Amino acid sequence: MWGRLRRMSVIAWIALVSCAAWAWLLLGHGLFWRTDQRLPRGCGEPAAWPSVAVVVPARDEAEVLPVSLSSLLRQDYPGRAGIVLVDDGSTDGTGDLARALAERCAWRHGGGLPLTVVSPGPPEPGWTGKLWAVRHGVSVARGEGDPDFLLLTDADIAHAPDSLRRLVAAATSHRLDLVSQMARLRVAGGWERLVVPAFVYFFGQLYPFRWINRDGARTSAAAGGCVLLRTSAADRAGVPGAIRGAVIDDVALARAVRRSGGRIWLGLADHVDSVRPYPRLADLWRMVARSAYAQLRHSVAVLAATVTGLSVVYLAPPLCLAAGVAGGDPVAAWAGGAAWAAMAATYVPMLRYYRQPLRGAVLLPVTAFLYLLMTLDSALRHHRGRGAAWKGRTYPAPRAAPEG
Repeated sequence: MWGRLRRMSVIAWIALVSCAAWAWLLLGHGLFWRTDQRLPRGCGEPAAWPSVAVVVPARDEAEVLPVSLSSLLRQDYPGRAGIVLVDDGSTDGTGDLARALAERCAWRHGGGLPLTVVSPGPPEPGWTGKLWAVRHGVSVARGEGDPDFLLLTDADIAHAPDSLRRLVAAATSHRLDLVSQMARLRVAGGWERLVVPAFVYFFGQLYPFRWINRDGARTSAAAGGCVLLRTSAADRAGVPGAIRGAVIDDVALARAVRRSGGRIWLGLADHVDSVRPYPRLADLWRMVARSAYAQLRHSVAVLAATVTGLSVVYLAPPLCLAAGVAGGDPVAAWAGGAAWAAMAATYVPMLRYYRQPLRGAVLLPVTAFLYLLMTLDSALRHHRGRGAAWKGRTYPAPRAAPEG
């Protein structure tokens, strides 16, 4: 037996390592590949609906506001609620359009949530633009009447009419301090079909939702597009000030809330959708590259380990299968094929969630290779002094989300 092991090729050993990694990922990594973590069901309505302030940071968002903001204005919420849209230095008329949409909603529907549009001015040193806008919006909302909850939602996120009601019902019924939903991202063009479902899949692999949703768990994360947060929990955690420099602000927020004793929950959304288009590969590339290296704590060692891991887990299986078949190496062939099959099987639920053809699961190694290149580009940008960039702002040395 030992003689046969010594005679095994390097390719066969790599294939076996990849196969073993997929066996563990399939069964021992929080069942990250499943898509059944949805908003808790059976949530009874509270006797008295708590008050909510919806805070929307917006910088040059005129293209998406007619869909996203209109969906917020038409929320069917029984309690007191209002919207604060923070016009963060927009040059495309975002603030004026928001006011016009509120007037149109009031005229057509006889009401709608009240809207306040404010502008915070340029961010102070040490603050990222989004968190500076959130800080200003929360301050304004609390000045208008201290709300029980804050709904932090991005300007490109559209909500079903009962979205706010369902979020609040889940938080009150299950005594949660933070409830976050990963919005269903837009999947229309070819590049979006190839890259977007994998973005959520990889996020779930990095932060398994089941682990996050356990009380006392070490894993913490949220999805910044839709976060319902108790105001009292925000006070205990000291946010947003405590995370003012975080580029990956959603993960940093969840960690801060959990460290302060809060209970958090994260799942996939059924009634919350991103309407931002990413029609070109360059658009998707910028989305990933602007924060990928920050997620690795700007560490060359972590980057090297990540590249090695992606290569062994995602790139090696099809390459080992091809090399095994071509070179007459049966161990490399069957181990590489088994790893590729396990990989594709774990991707099927996410493709089904995004209503995409399941045959696309076999292309996951191609998408993983693109993500590997995006991560390397993110590191290169950082070391060239460009760091994270978004909507005309660049953060040369952004701080990664604090550990927790």
